Amino acid sequence: MAFKTEYLKEVMETVIKRNPAQPEFHQAVREVLESLEPVIIKNPKLQENGIIESLVEPERVITFRVPWVDDNGKVQINRGFRVQFNSAIGPYKGGLRFHPSVYEGIIKFLGFEQIFKNSLTGLPIGGGKGGSDFDPKGKSDREVMAFCQSFMTELSKHIGADTDVPAGDIGVGAREIGYMYGQYKRLRNEFTGVLTGKGLTYGGSLARTEATGYGLCYFTDAMLKDNGKSFEGATVVISGSGNVAIYATEKATQLGAKVVAMSDSNGYIYDPEGIDLAAVKQIKEVERKRIKEYLNYRPNATYTEGCSGIWSIKCDIALPCATQNEINEESAKKLVANGCYAVAEGANMPSTPEAIDVYQSNGLLFGPAKAANAGGVATSALEMSQNSMRYSWTFEEVDAKLKNIMVNIFNNTRDAAAEYGMPGNYAAGANIAGFLKVASSMMAYGVV
Repeated sequence: MAFKTEYLKEVMETVIKRNPAQPEFHQAVREVLESLEPVIIKNPKLQENGIIESLVEPERVITFRVPWVDDNGKVQINRGFRVQFNSAIGPYKGGLRFHPSVYEGIIKFLGFEQIFKNSLTGLPIGGGKGGSDFDPKGKSDREVMAFCQSFMTELSKHIGADTDVPAGDIGVGAREIGYMYGQYKRLRNEFTGVLTGKGLTYGGSLARTEATGYGLCYFTDAMLKDNGKSFEGATVVISGSGNVAIYATEKATQLGAKVVAMSDSNGYIYDPEGIDLAAVKQIKEVERKRIKEYLNYRPNATYTEGCSGIWSIKCDIALPCATQNEINEESAKKLVANGCYAVAEGANMPSTPEAIDVYQSNGLLFGPAKAANAGGVATSALEMSQNSMRYSWTFEEVDAKLKNIMVNIFNNTRDAAAEYGMPGNYAAGANIAGFLKVASSMMAYGVV
């Protein structure tokens, strides 16, 4: 899709020039700017005040060296990042990703998406993201601890409960959060809500572990019901087998669906009788092994090497929960051919632009990541609230707040799309609804 206005075309060209060799960031910015074009045409003051130029430029990019010592006594060096993208509506908020693929462009893409996602929650949190090219897989607990302590020693200079509150993401779970929080507490001599996703004994929130997966299903359920459909009796394919995928599987099953496939970075399992979630939890959360071990529990299931084939499995609803750009045009066409009628994104930007075009041109219901997977950060913000109050809500209280937030996100997304002449285009609606709140705050501040 080409820009209709010369102004946005020039903004996009500047983004590419200033951020060379960062295709994920370019993709995220282009997708948002294309959606915002009617908003900008209708509101010329946005252009006059340079809101879009400010929006696509991070407030701060921090890059640092992370030295640590492995179990063989050898010094290892990794690179750490924190992109503090936009604090117009609250302190920076967004996860830390530990994965070999991490570089500045990935963190910028994730941080940019986080601005809109966080705004959609209705809670006072800005957009940020961070991480490292460190790979926790295959490392001992002592090695992970050594890395996390070194990483936090530098990151602690730039974060705080009212400044920037990181959380977990790919490669950063309860173990890593614990090591980092312990180091922050030790360095700063304060017990504060500076990280979310903490353990329940030291300030964590009930339902945080389940939040992204549950929230994805609450959003999808609202989208389905608004279009006369339901999870009840539906066949669902979910990619991934980490936190988001596991709890999306759990909630989809509770809502009456049958989940028949899951995956990891090596391959995917297909169980036509329905995924045995207890087995997946044992393999992934306890044993930390590969998904192919599932066959030891359910020998009638099948395992296939490689990930992309999972989208050739016949399903009614697809919930991609693995990683960015995992569904391309070809995979999207397979979903359509097999009768899939809804796709909602649990991962960040798991569908390529070409895949999204296929969904929309074929009338699939499409829940974009920044709306559909906002449950995790929403519950992180609820954890921040509990930390500020020195108080904890019950699981049921947090879950009820989460469901209400996700239904409101869907409603606001739907309404924004309709208001700007794109009814049913939830991708555009999410961008617009998230943007308007941030832009209003930026306008109020003047030139900052």
